[in-house]
Amino acid sequence: MRTPGENGVWEGHRVRETFIARLPLGRRKPQAYLPFMPLATRRIALDGYDLIVSSESGPIKGIRKPKGARHVCYCHTPMRYLWDLHDEYYRDAGPLGKLAMRLFTPYLRREDLKSAESVDVFVANSAFVADRIKRIYGRDSTVVYPPVDVEFFGECERTPGDYYLFAGAPVKYKRLDLARAACARLGRRLVVAGGGEFTREDMRAAYAGARALLFPGMEDFGIVPVEAQAAGTPVIAYGVGGARETVVSGETGFFFAEQTVDSLCAAIEEFENRTWAPELCRAQAARFAPSVFSRSMKAVLDGQ
Repeated sequence: MRTPGENGVWEGHRVRETFIARLPLGRRKPQAYLPFMPLATRRIALDGYDLIVSSESGPIKGIRKPKGARHVCYCHTPMRYLWDLHDEYYRDAGPLGKLAMRLFTPYLRREDLKSAESVDVFVANSAFVADRIKRIYGRDSTVVYPPVDVEFFGECERTPGDYYLFAGAPVKYKRLDLARAACARLGRRLVVAGGGEFTREDMRAAYAGARALLFPGMEDFGIVPVEAQAAGTPVIAYGVGGARETVVSGETGFFFAEQTVDSLCAAIEEFENRTWAPELCRAQAARFAPSVFSRSMKAVLDGQ
């Protein structure tokens, strides 16, 4: 057991780690021990609990629940590197990574399917993920959207400037390259905010000052578009995945159909020919407030 820092989210709670935390680099790079995670989760002692809530996009749902306990799994997605994006992860892996995937993927897929059997109720963070849960695990789920601090991001005046905004870590699947290429072709200014360099206050100001948020990746839900809309800022998004549930095309943003420079450029030009109302963006963002999440999740936990 370890004690969280004074300002930690889990202040006042007991936090117990698996044996992976005691292995070399187990805390800093736990993904290196992925093949051991099914064993580690099964060794978590949960005797005496009658309700277990797991929050996962990995193997934690494979915990062993006590007899008579109820297990509610809030699933952010079935493991993408095992299922939908396996081929992409394999293509981008180095030689050792490719070898590990060939050796362990069949085993991890079996364990993942088996672990779903311990779940009594699946909760999905979007309808997009609910479809994936149904396809992979053969299970129905209730959609409860994640909570977004819309009040904080709404505490600013909408003052659009001369730039488009890309927000988030510059990892490959988020397609920062696409945003850069489109803005370069059109001669538009692009601000990239993310990777830990911006404070929350910086992000709020960046959202409020952008012409629009560019969201060219495919996300299972995607909190960034909701934060932008809370600041009154419209979103230009790739029209696949969670963005279709958080952005209202023609009212709070605009979709483009293909992850190509041509398609995104056309969307930006069409976006600039329209007018956008900050109040509609803020009203859409309010659908994802923490109070909405709390009510919806309480209903699930109460068995309603």
